[in-house]
Amino acid sequence: MGAMTGLRLLPWSDPDGKPCYLASDDGNSPLSRRADAIEDVQMSMGAELLQHARALLGAPTADARELRYLADRLCEALRDVLRVAESRGARLPAYGEGDDPDPGTAPASAAGSS
Repeated sequence: MGAMTGLRLLPWSDPDGKPCYLASDDGNSPLSRRADAIEDVQMSMGAELLQHARALLGAPTADARELRYLADRLCEALRDVLRVAESRGARLPAYGEGDDPDPGTAPASAAGSS
């Protein structure tokens, strides 16, 4: 096994609610692929929930019980998406000095012009 590049935050917790991590250099291991699949499901479910939330919030007949249930599900989806963002962000390569893109080759929006 090569030098370890870091720990990957997995999209689930242990029974006590503590985060789980994967220590592997192989981004294509069975556990890594399983985590990728679960993250994809979580992101998809969050998007579907958002559509449902917009519809329910626009319904004048929505009662407090429905809205409370919706708020609970939105909190769960937000927790999942934030965990995915944290995990994926931690796996992005860091830019060091001299790694900044050449402003002459960057897209206009990245170079600060509009």
